[in-house]
This record gives sequence, structure tokens and C-alpha cells, in this order.
Amino acid sequence: MVVYYYTSKRKMRRKWVKNWLARRDLFGHMPLLKQLNENEPNDLKNYLRMSKTDFDRLLDLLRPRITKQDTVMRQAIPAEERLIATGKSYEDLKFSTGIAAQTLGSIIPETCKAIYEILHDTYMKVPQTSKDWKEVANGFKDRWQMINCGGCIDGKHIRICQPARSGALYYNYKNFYSIVLMAFVNHNYELIYVDVGKQGRISDGGVIQATTFYRRLQNETLNLPKPMDCEEDLNVVFIGDAAFSIEEHVLKPFPQKSLNYERRIYNYRLSRARNVVENAFGLIASRFRILQTSINVNPNDTNYIVLAICTLHNFLIKHNSSYVKPTSENSETQDTEDIDVSRQLFPLQNCKK
Repeated sequence: MVVYYYTSKRKMRRKWVKNWLARRDLFGHMPLLKQLNENEPNDLKNYLRMSKTDFDRLLDLLRPRITKQDTVMRQAIPAEERLIATGKSYEDLKFSTGIAAQTLGSIIPETCKAIYEILHDTYMKVPQTSKDWKEVANGFKDRWQMINCGGCIDGKHIRICQPARSGALYYNYKNFYSIVLMAFVNHNYELIYVDVGKQGRISDGGVIQATTFYRRLQNETLNLPKPMDCEEDLNVVFIGDAAFSIEEHVLKPFPQKSLNYERRIYNYRLSRARNVVENAFGLIASRFRILQTSINVNPNDTNYIVLAICTLHNFLIKHNSSYVKPTSENSETQDTEDIDVSRQLFPLQNCKK
């Protein structure tokens, strides 16, 4: 049904709702998804970017938060439709979901915020105790042969369209507009802490110094194990690339121009462990394709979209054994092919010169 809105002069101004949008149960994507669920589960999984089981588990967690009440004016959009919307832009989604772009502009950021706020305490939690940090360090030792490592640090530029009246504030050294996702990642590709929203013009070293995690690290309030409780009486450290400053709890590779044999071994071991953060970024970009385009919403809404993606990444690692495939793990690079790996797996303290 088409409803018209009139001014006091009785002039027709605009439609309240278009016919095809009012009949989204016929023209939207839900009938198709029902057919896929019944007949083509693999196609449904490809559309949802997760299995139906994982989607239902996520929906059960979010339903109380994103369910809205019907009004005398219209029926509320069901929680399932709010969560299932997927696409590149609001205009693309409008035609596939049968929901107006203006409504999607409210639903999607609201749903992303709910995903992050409901799930992050369970699925993206910073280790709280010395025992928790030791479990992370043991994971790096067992899986990546790096001792006393509490996590890997790196920043990822999230491509965005230039915000209105922002000038060059978001313009980065890669020659596009972006916000920065700064992440700390454990041995299992899980994001244990993220900071999103700093302007793309700021370097990784500048972004990390503005995070609460870094301030807690400097103030020694992260409850890291004491050196005497760690292997070889060394500090728990976080490892990053050359963009970060070397500190008491932060390590980075030696410059390429000053390498001897021991330093090459150190760089190999550190870089091999640090690849978990690169692989984690690769996983989220591959699974959540919006990160492969320029996000065209305001920066605050973009922040919640990225936070929701990071939380869902950890959610899928916990519940979907096929999310991280063997091919996701790092392989030997050209720089390290000539190193005898069997001779490298000795304790790091033997090459700390």
C-alpha cells in the first residue's frame, strides 16, 4: 500500500513507503534464503559467511538486544533480518533485502554495536591474570617456538571514503583515506585487544601510544608475570615490526643492514611468530569482504562495523574449526629459505647478542 504525506496546503510531497518495499516478504531475499537453507546449505553458508549453526548461535545471543516492537504505523523488522543483511553498500542492500537505505543506515550500525557490546567480554577479552598471560606465552612457545611472548602488534588501514569537511586528516601514506585498526593478537589468531578509529595519517607508533592497552603496559597494570616466573628470567614481551619503538616489553626485528648470523636467527624467529597478526588481518579481510572496499559511512559507524568484524572473527575461531585452514599458517619466505630450520629451534637467549 502506498501512503502519501500532505502539507497544510494539501500538496502531495512524498510517499511514506514504496509498494515493493512494503512487500519485502515477497521481493526481499528472505524467501530465497529459506530455499537455500532447505536445499542448498553450502550456498547459504557462502551468503552468510558462516554456517547456519553459527548464525543461529549468534542470533540467539543477539535477539534480546536487537528485537524491536511493532507499532501502529508498521511492523518491526525481525531480528533475523537485521542480522542477516550483508552487502557492499546500503543501496545494494536495499534491493536485496527490501529495506529502505535510510532504515539500513540505522539498523546496521545499531546491530554492529550490539554484536560488539554483547560478545566482546566473552570472545575478545584481554588476559586478566598472570596465569592467563602464561597460557598465551606457552601457546607461542609450543606453536611458534617463541618464548615469553604475550602477543603480536600491528596496525591495519581500513579504507574509507573521505568524511565530509575532514581535509587530509584521514589521508595516509598509502595514498588513500583510512582509519587505523590497531590489534594485539595471540598465538591462535585471536584478537585479544583492538583499538579502532584513529585517523589514517597517524603512524602505527603514534596510534599504539594512544591506546589504553599501551598505557596499562607502561603503568604495569596488565598483571604480566614477573621475569623470575618466566623462562630464562626474561620479560613477557609483545612483538611488532619496524614501525614500533623497542622498549622493555616491546621487541622488533634488527635492521636488515646490520645482520649477522645470530641476528638473522632472531629476526626469523620473531617474524615467524609475528606473522600471526598478518594472518589474522588476512582472515578477516577474506571473510568480511567489506574490508576490500572503501566503506562509505560516517567514521563513528565505521568503527562499530570494524569492531563487530573483529569480534565475529574471534567468535568463528571458537566455534568453527574450519575457519582457520592449514593454508592460513605462515610458510617460509625468500629471506629465510637458506636457513637450516632444524638448527634454528633453539632457545632465544642463545642468540640475544
